[in-house]
Amino acid sequence: MRRETSQPRPNWQRTVSDQGLVFGLPAKYADGADRPYWDESVHYVFEMSEILSLEADVELLHSMCLDAVDNVVLTERYRDFGIPEWVWPHIAESWRRRDPHVYGRFDLRYDGSGPAKLLEYNADTPTSLLEAAYIQWYWKTDAFPDDDQWNSLHEQLVARWTEIGSKLPSGELHFTWSGADPSGEDHLTIACMQETAAEAGLNTVGLAIEEVGWDTLLNRFVDLEEAPMNTVFKLYPWEWVVEEQFGRHAVESLPGTLWVEPLWKMLLSNKALLAVLWEMYPGHPNLLPAFLNDPGMLTEYVRKPLLGREGSNIQIVAPGYETQTGGVYGKEGFVYQLFDPLPDFDGYRPALGAWVVGDTSAGLGIRETVGLVTDDGAAFVPHRIVE
Repeated sequence: MRRETSQPRPNWQRTVSDQGLVFGLPAKYADGADRPYWDESVHYVFEMSEILSLEADVELLHSMCLDAVDNVVLTERYRDFGIPEWVWPHIAESWRRRDPHVYGRFDLRYDGSGPAKLLEYNADTPTSLLEAAYIQWYWKTDAFPDDDQWNSLHEQLVARWTEIGSKLPSGELHFTWSGADPSGEDHLTIACMQETAAEAGLNTVGLAIEEVGWDTLLNRFVDLEEAPMNTVFKLYPWEWVVEEQFGRHAVESLPGTLWVEPLWKMLLSNKALLAVLWEMYPGHPNLLPAFLNDPGMLTEYVRKPLLGREGSNIQIVAPGYETQTGGVYGKEGFVYQLFDPLPDFDGYRPALGAWVVGDTSAGLGIRETVGLVTDDGAAFVPHRIVE
């Protein structure tokens, strides 16, 4: 794994905008100047042997996470996840039904010299799909046509929708995003997912989640045409859903209206998972030691809110690395994970976003920052594989 510079394509800004990349806050260069969110002046280069090893790591981590869900459901350990008690039996039912899941993204620490280390699992509402699946593929095709890329996201998503289509209540899927997202990223992520489902032969309808209605007479969700919503793909976190008025309808009407990602993924998108995994697999080479509620044996650690997003409310305790980020998360509790800083490549620190579709590894996106915390100011940079 190495970081290389390359000449951006002529008029690249117009190119990526035409391909849908019209969002992304400016990132920062090492000198503090604004940096484009999509930065093709640099990229990461991997050898195929590294990618094959990463693929195996990702699929192993995913299977371990599913075992962790089984463990939490069996032991009814929901309180450690800060989940409201009324939701507990519904999570168990969702898991026992094997409500279908589609995709997720692992955030990993990797420097090319050892096994990848799990930082967190974005299993409920993963974004940066457009960049990972499409924008960087077109870049590789234009700039390095003879090289490869860890990227079968589009094909695998189509195949996954085809696979689970018969398990859904109907062939019509509603795709919802929140109109409260000012960047448009959620809407475009939904558009990508909707396109893959349509390519799989499913009928799709898109609408903002704020436009989803509840028919009090028939006790069912309806769209703007008053048509029943039997399957809904949402890009809206379950922990937000269950705190809102319609959340009880969403949970208690299962599986009449089936939601994707499923309710049981509340356990995977919660950082309490990191501590459960370490208890189940102590010393595992793909895990960092992690503990709930206090640092345990750790003297250098990262304190993460169980439901934090985009690097908010992170505290790093380590000599010379002390860091504290702001935000609104933390009331739900914290997990303490061994501090293992992201590797330094030319003054920048990459975090690997490794995608899973179904139960199979599917691709890679890289975001890098000058700081220790990958936040919403990180840049997305592409990658290629040399044979």
